[in-house]
Formats: sequence, C-alpha cells, structure tokens
Amino acid sequence: MKWEHAIKDYQLYLKIERGLSDNSIENYTRDVKKLLVYLNDNDITISPIVISSETIKQFVYEIAKELNARSQSRIISGLRSFFSYLVFEDYRKDNPLELIEAPKIGRKLPDTLSEEEIDTLISAIDLSKPEGERNRAMLETLYGCGLRVSELINLKISDLFFEEGFIKVTGKGDKQRFVPIVDSTQKYITIYRNQIRNHMAIQNGFEDTLFLNRRGKQLTRAMIFTIVKQLAEHVGLKKKISPHIFRHSFATHLLQNDADLRSIQLMLGHESITTTEVYVHVDKSHLTKVVEKYHPRK
Repeated sequence: MKWEHAIKDYQLYLKIERGLSDNSIENYTRDVKKLLVYLNDNDITISPIVISSETIKQFVYEIAKELNARSQSRIISGLRSFFSYLVFEDYRKDNPLELIEAPKIGRKLPDTLSEEEIDTLISAIDLSKPEGERNRAMLETLYGCGLRVSELINLKISDLFFEEGFIKVTGKGDKQRFVPIVDSTQKYITIYRNQIRNHMAIQNGFEDTLFLNRRGKQLTRAMIFTIVKQLAEHVGLKKKISPHIFRHSFATHLLQNDADLRSIQLMLGHESITTTEVYVHVDKSHLTKVVEKYHPRK
C-alpha cells in the first residue's frame, strides 16, 4: 500500500465513520504528511504497512529539535490515530506508536473574561451604525449560548425556537444539539432582525442565515475575529482575545454559579466529559463549594 492511498482511505474513514469536518480531517492527516515528507527528504522508501517503530522514533527525534512539547505531542497523537486505523482495517498487526511516549505537557487552561469585562466590551459597540445591533446580538449569543464561531455564523432563523427557549446548534461533525437561550439574548436578536435585517437586500441562498454582512451574505470567521479584536483595542483590554473566549467565559461563569459539569458538557456539545473538566481547573473554587455543600462533615 502506498502512502497516498493509505492517507486517502484514512480521510474517507474520518469523514464517513467518524463524521469529522473537513478542517478536522485536514488536521489529522497533516501529521501523517509530515512523516511522509521526512521519509522523502531522507530517501527512505518504506510502506505504511511495514514502517517500524525505530524509523518513526527517528522522525520524532528530528521534529523535537524544532517543535515545542505541545506540537510534538499533537503530531505523535495524530500518527497514533492513523496507525490505529491501519490496524483496525487489518493492514497492520501492530501500532508502531504504541511504545513511543509523547512529551509531558501541562494542560493549557482557556483564557476567560470576567462578567465586567464582557459588559465593557459589549457596551463599547457603536449602536449608531447598522452593524452595531448585529454585533451586539452576535456577542450576546456567543456568550449567552456558549457557541463556537462556526456555529454562530451558520446559525439559521429556522434554528430559533424562542417560544420554547432554545436554539438548535449544528456543531462539529454536523452534530446537532439544543441550547437554552435566555430572554435578554432573544431580545437583542429580535431587535437586530426587526430593525436591521428586515431592511437588507439579502442574497439568494442566505435567506435563512441569521447574521449577515452588509452585502446580505453569511459572515466569515475572520470577520468575527476582527470585530472582537477591534472592540478589545477600543476599550484597552490587554488580554489575548478571540471570539472563543466568550465560549470559555460562558462555561466558567456557569460553573462559578454551581452548574453541574454534565449540563455544561451538553450545552457546549463536548463528546467527552474530560474536555469539559478543564473548566474545573480554571475555577477551583467550585470544588470547595461542592465539598462545603455536600460533604457530611462540612
């Protein structure tokens, strides 16, 4: 089996069996392609079916000279997944990454904003401009519902179930979930729809897209990043900020107010509770509250 063939089959598996997005598939296969580049650069001709652990160890040793521990760990994890697929399909009997340990890295904790910082950012939006009402509604939705940027820009009018108090969100791998939406966020979306969006010339194909640019088309991820960055600069916020920080703040603030991890996991759309557990590390005071409230010897 040639590498190109193996990578193509792996991509199909990730798309069809795992239901991953194109971006996720590209990230998974990028690490395999780096190994292939290394083999080609060193005139090593060997099939993915028979490549040995020793050869991969040498590759890992070479990348360690240039990459930090986190990047090394990601590449090793990506390769381990690829070879696990080959074992699963009976192309190989063993995974050559089994005995290769990833470097120890600390868990990266997400950046968050305080409630006051979020209020300051949203209050700085210029509502005298038509896009101001849209931007306020978008940031309120990012924070109020804990959405990813991709989920925000793909949100449809038909996904709004305000009477029931929910919105339908399409997340990674086209997996859908229902997320509660509070009255204040509903109010800002309704203002935007009635006062701004209803008066726009909407392009064909975007009639159901909620948040639109000035040309009546879907916003891009880059535009959301720009809006948030400019607001942070305007108010003099020194933190490293991106739209994702609203999602992290959503989860952290829920935890601070005694929401349980399982509920937060469902609202964020995390497949594994271990992904959600990172917020416990952000706010350790939650653990103290739990013990004080529930332990018999409190």
